[in-house]
Amino acid sequence: MKILTIQNRIGIGDMVIFLPFIEAVAKKFSTPVYLLTKESSKASQILKSNKNIKEIIILDRNNNKNGYHDGLTGSLNLIKQLKAYNFDKIFIFNSSLRYNLIARFALIKSIYQYPLFRKKNQHIISAAQNFLQSNLEIKVDSNPKILVDDKESKLVQSKYNILNNQKKILLGIGGSGPTKRIPPEIFLKFMDECSNKYDCKFFLATGKNEEEQKILKKILDSKFKTQCIALDELKLSETLPVIKNCNIAICNDSSFSHLSAAVGIPTIVLMADTPLLYGSYSPQMHPILPDGEKTVTHDTLGKDKINPKKIFEKFQNIIN
Repeated sequence: MKILTIQNRIGIGDMVIFLPFIEAVAKKFSTPVYLLTKESSKASQILKSNKNIKEIIILDRNNNKNGYHDGLTGSLNLIKQLKAYNFDKIFIFNSSLRYNLIARFALIKSIYQYPLFRKKNQHIISAAQNFLQSNLEIKVDSNPKILVDDKESKLVQSKYNILNNQKKILLGIGGSGPTKRIPPEIFLKFMDECSNKYDCKFFLATGKNEEEQKILKKILDSKFKTQCIALDELKLSETLPVIKNCNIAICNDSSFSHLSAAVGIPTIVLMADTPLLYGSYSPQMHPILPDGEKTVTHDTLGKDKINPKKIFEKFQNIIN
């Protein structure tokens, strides 16, 4: 039996969130599934050890509308591509009529999909849970898990001279938007508190965006430089074994908060400007809100009100 799943959201965090639901389909039918997803989800890197995924098919759509699967011609390209696989079933994790029609023209017999035209205000997790509950009668918890090869993890220990008596801390200092990026001064104040009490090694995770690099430089130019290792030159597949070696992660609401929690590392998520759900859906996540806020959502704009003392207090509670 050949089963295709479609997860067409753009982000790495989205891919992590949907992972347990995609795996649940594979487990239900006792066969690895095919996954259609965008390159930007980095599924090929973060799921390379996942035995529930048979093959990753890249959905080539972009903001410029010139991808291989964009527009009417792109739909025809995708139909032809999927038809060649002779899929028996398809699970579409969205409410788009486009993918429903593509599945029909690709001659896939059994089509399972969210209710059509229900995208507005759709809850990213409960929609997936209700979808599988109603169609397959299975209950799926929101607790994504990414496997990391033990050999790769041990090689990292040697490469970065990771010692057992150190506190190994991932700092996810980047973020996809400026309102998500906590100022470097806040991280530095936490690092100061932490280093006064513990022998710490800090792994700095961020992207190549110019503003993210400025935050990275500010931290590397500080007195903590010798305690820091920057990870921005590594692929995600190379970063995951590093994360696995950490005791704890402290991250902006970014891809690294999702990845560290999925790897099984307790993750303090600094929530400044996105719905609280994205920093609390996993049992490994421990959100911190801006001072004075009882919850967060879009336009909270609270990055300057994240309290480093609260970060340190939560850090101590977790590691002790």
